[in-house]
Amino acid sequence: MIAVLGECVADAFAEHEPATGARPASSPGGAGATSGELTLRVHAGGGPANTAVALARLGTPARFLGRLSGDVFGRLFRDRLASSGVDLSACVEAAEPSTLAVAALDERGQAAYGFHAEGAADWAWTAAELDSRDLSGAACLHTGSLALVREPGRDAVEAFAAAAAERATVSIDPNVRPSLAPRVAYDVARWCAFADILKLSEDDLAFLAPDEPVEHVCDVWHAAGAPLVIVTRGGAGALVSLNGARAEVAAPRVTVVDTVGAGDAFTAGLLHRLDRRGLLGGRLDGLDLETAVDAAAFAARVAALTCAVPGADPPWARDLDDRASA
Repeated sequence: MIAVLGECVADAFAEHEPATGARPASSPGGAGATSGELTLRVHAGGGPANTAVALARLGTPARFLGRLSGDVFGRLFRDRLASSGVDLSACVEAAEPSTLAVAALDERGQAAYGFHAEGAADWAWTAAELDSRDLSGAACLHTGSLALVREPGRDAVEAFAAAAAERATVSIDPNVRPSLAPRVAYDVARWCAFADILKLSEDDLAFLAPDEPVEHVCDVWHAAGAPLVIVTRGGAGALVSLNGARAEVAAPRVTVVDTVGAGDAFTAGLLHRLDRRGLLGGRLDGLDLETAVDAAAFAARVAALTCAVPGADPPWARDLDDRASA
């Protein structure tokens, strides 16, 4: 079983509607000026939640550790996670509201987000809440994203992940959001002291280590303690770095609808494959570069299938061929 700790986010995609009438003459636009509407199409999202969904759909038991609001979005989150087979027994029923992200897609299908996150349920973890969460049977804890950097709960989340490293593999995806947390909040070198897997995108890397060669950054993080570092590069594939030994993984060809949730699906595919190989549960001592590349190639296929459909809608095991899902 893989435990996933982090946030759920309501992703609201903006869709502009044509004008339907005229403003009154007294309106700021003047007589005859038209007005439009903004329609929001809401999906349940959030990087860690997306990863939990993708893991469960691939057939890996996944337990989500999240603070779920009782508002309308919280009910949406519960329905999506449960319908994909995610175990919600370790979730907290939170009084605070859900996080809302308003997204707009560009011509490449990439999303730009504006967040409504102040006072949201996702960041309010306490040490007492986390100490009572059940990690029994978990071979791996995956966390990261905003729950690891947002106050007031960031210190409790980091301490929980560090303690989990004593009995489970720890995976971290920084999934940086510059509008919500400064670079100093992403103390990756400190996280590497207890993280076994660090997966991030080339955009994350550009924010965290601008103008630094990727190989140098990987070696710095290896020296800090993380054995496996993977940098995803969208259509250009991914770089796999295992204690300094490196290889490139190609991305499958796919017609991209949008890239929402692709990185989260990649993480799920990677962890699923490593779990199937019996490599999770420690510090990846039995992992070699060939096996890491195989896991990353499978992860790239899962991510590609996610890009082929709208929103963060990762594939089920049945959507992959027999060889890929083995």
